[in-house]
Amino acid sequence: MKFEILTIFPDFFRGPLDYGIVRRARETGLIEILIQDLRGFTHDRHRTVDDRPFGGGEGMVLKPEPIFECLESLGIAPREERVREGSPESVVLLSPQGRLFTQSVAQEMMSLERIVLICGRYEGVDERVGENLADREISVGDFVLSGGELGAAIIVDTLTRLVPGALGNAASSQQESFTANVADAGLKVAGEPPSSTCGSGGLLDYPHYTRPADFRGMPVPEVLVNGNHDEIRKWRRRCALRKTLRNRPDLLRAAELSAEDRKMLREIERDDPALAQEKG
Repeated sequence: MKFEILTIFPDFFRGPLDYGIVRRARETGLIEILIQDLRGFTHDRHRTVDDRPFGGGEGMVLKPEPIFECLESLGIAPREERVREGSPESVVLLSPQGRLFTQSVAQEMMSLERIVLICGRYEGVDERVGENLADREISVGDFVLSGGELGAAIIVDTLTRLVPGALGNAASSQQESFTANVADAGLKVAGEPPSSTCGSGGLLDYPHYTRPADFRGMPVPEVLVNGNHDEIRKWRRRCALRKTLRNRPDLLRAAELSAEDRKMLREIERDDPALAQEKG
């Protein structure tokens, strides 16, 4: 997968993309990341990339010329081709007005081979970029950042985790929060012991513990050390359901819940009526 990031602050990415999984994926050739400096596509001695908005208003707006010229230099397919189903390329405008970036959106984007990310700044980007250049507009959350660089780094990191071979254990991405379609994750392998893990199925992740088993008088739950994989799996699933009900009850509406899940939820709500009220 190839990422190309258009920005007026290319040095910003020297940190976020040089560590951990993203760095290893780059070094092993699983992904490629190129940073394009929009100031290199200006034609005045001040390398101007922004100007005042027509009609008045506060702040400055990124000009369309450098963005159009930069994208045209990349040789990417025309917008009318990119919007067709099955296109391997996409141009994404990072914007608070865009579609909310979620794990399911990330999974949709895994069909792409090449992604161009346009980082907005100041009061935003000239609207002609979104209307005529980008084929999708994405927001990383219901808040306003100083620019799209942080959002671009988040998208690159999220998608890289889904690239086959990027994670040491391929099942890890199936068990994380928000990951859909893997309620049981199909983690049992012939000839191997039964798995005690469970997929997220669109819920929040279950709690994790490591050694020491007792830290400052805070012991690991007994169920995790008894060796009963089925009991561990059920405990983890119950914890995931409880945490989701407490922190993100909205996720339960779209989550893939089995009959066992629904039974656990009824028990959780019965034992803690306050959580049941939050769900409502």
